Amino acid sequence: MTAIPAPRTEPVPDARAAARRSLGSMLLFTVLGAVLVLWAVGRTWAEGKVAGGLEVSASGSEISGLPGALALVGLASAVAVFAVRGPGRLVVGVLLTVAGLGAAAGAALGAADSGAVNATAARKLALTGTTAEQVSHTAWPWLALVGGLLLAVAGALTLLRGRDWPSMGARYDAPTSAAPAKQAKAASTPADLWKALDRGEDPTAS
Repeated sequence: MTAIPAPRTEPVPDARAAARRSLGSMLLFTVLGAVLVLWAVGRTWAEGKVAGGLEVSASGSEISGLPGALALVGLASAVAVFAVRGPGRLVVGVLLTVAGLGAAAGAALGAADSGAVNATAARKLALTGTTAEQVSHTAWPWLALVGGLLLAVAGALTLLRGRDWPSMGARYDAPTSAAPAKQAKAASTPADLWKALDRGEDPTAS
């Protein structure tokens, strides 16, 4: 007689461990993305020359304040994840995703922008309408774009897995529900009843 092989039992994944991993990934993507954006916007995005060989340049924050501002919004959203639950997590996830995509879009638009360089040239020469020549653009806007996309990935993780993550108030819920039962058990003898009364508690409360 041919023996029937026993069915294989697959290990049940630890839901809490998976939630912690996804939460850790969200925080990593948020911090890394925000740092990349904020670092990049402080660097030179465009540079050129004006009459007389005077060199002019413009940083990312001078070209566009949008990526840096949205990176800060992304950081604040990641902190807010721990303070909200349920639908609030979805709102935070949407906000984080939009902030990341907005930062990436702002960086992409600023990658070829020469307006800030021309403004710097006009300010240095004190001549309205002066334009810079031989304008070149650096790779820093693209680093900011990558940072914005990381923020968007963090937002997508929040939308997909955020409902499984713990919140700041979660650890305080269980002791509150267990407190009446412990008080009832403690007040099981006459001496315990008097002690409860001395503490100002009602030993008969359920």
